[in-house]
Amino acid sequence: MTAEIICVGTEILLGNIVNTNAAYISKECAGLGLSVYSQQVVGDNDKRLGTVFTEAFKRSDIVILSGGLGPTEDDLTKETVCRVLGLELVPDSEARANIEKIFERIGHKPTENNYKQALVPKDCVVLYNENGTAPGMIIEKDGHCAVLLPGPPTELIPMFEKQVRPYFAKLSKEIIYSVTVKECGIGESLLETKLLDLIDKQTNPTVATYAKTGRSEVRVTAKAASAEAAKELVKPVVKEIKSRLGAAVFTTDENEDIEHSVIRLLKKYDLKAAVAESCTGGLVSAKLVNVSGASDVFTHGFVTYSNKAKRKVLGVSRDTLKKYSAVSKEVAKEMAKGCIFTADSDVSVAVTGYAGPYDSKEEPKGLVYIACSVKDKVLVEKYNFNGDREKIREIAAVRALDLLRTSIISAYK
Repeated sequence: MTAEIICVGTEILLGNIVNTNAAYISKECAGLGLSVYSQQVVGDNDKRLGTVFTEAFKRSDIVILSGGLGPTEDDLTKETVCRVLGLELVPDSEARANIEKIFERIGHKPTENNYKQALVPKDCVVLYNENGTAPGMIIEKDGHCAVLLPGPPTELIPMFEKQVRPYFAKLSKEIIYSVTVKECGIGESLLETKLLDLIDKQTNPTVATYAKTGRSEVRVTAKAASAEAAKELVKPVVKEIKSRLGAAVFTTDENEDIEHSVIRLLKKYDLKAAVAESCTGGLVSAKLVNVSGASDVFTHGFVTYSNKAKRKVLGVSRDTLKKYSAVSKEVAKEMAKGCIFTADSDVSVAVTGYAGPYDSKEEPKGLVYIACSVKDKVLVEKYNFNGDREKIREIAAVRALDLLRTSIISAYK
């Protein structure tokens, strides 16, 4: 079955918000065996949306629209779709009750235009919204299907997972199943070289590599009549990839990143961790605290941007700073050791470097030293990263977490 995605909102066209809905819906459709051949973004304009929707509805089995279901005049997705399909809008008592319940909870009274959201196309399947006031809708007509979803991801995603996905699962004859192998430290070019025979030979499942900031991913995707059959096709290929990449693989969980792997290791070995940062300015710590339960194992995050802070907080020697400069193997090592001492932690990671934007012989942009202290041993790695200031800081933060991860594995295996 074929599907198209139409994301509605002038704010997307203006670049005011990032269109994450299209990526999410496409991925979900692939997992359900739906072939997405087109994505479009259209502004809050009845005529243009009507034209785009009419064309999409004629050529695709399913058209999924996100956005434009709010209470204001420029929220017109529902009205436009009904106009094109010749459907009547009728009030829905449950949707109205949900609106009143939400407003009562926040201590306000709904205005008349809020009740606009309780109007739904006649005979549609109403997708009641647990996280907002706008219900979604599924409309079937002439062998085609239109799915209308609210724009905010916090509303769209739960609605899709709980209501739309089960609905689509009944329609699709094939299941597409994917596993993503995530690695850090190998690099996209070398990664492809290591897996080139798998990439070239495989047709089902397929193998593809993707570059991410500071790391890479390998996606293995199979198509079969059932989820179980697709999983069986994927399993041996994933096993082979993990065998070839070894310790560089940190997860195959789609919802995890490298910080999740670090937190999991710290909990496994009952370790307390602390971080000392200079050029990354708190990014490493921020990634760790994004993980639920990080407070059990992450105790301190020091941002020691100046030389004085490195001396006062971490005990870095004035002589070391003067002799080797703040961006050096020696200073990174003292930062990691001082971090352990100050925080009274079991392990630490420290980052110091030149993120730019200026680049000179004395301060080469992208030069970063990362040190990790585990079991009284300090490992220091030197890196030369490419990119602008933001990218260098992001890569450095990812690599710092990876060095911490691999150091713990090496020390406690």
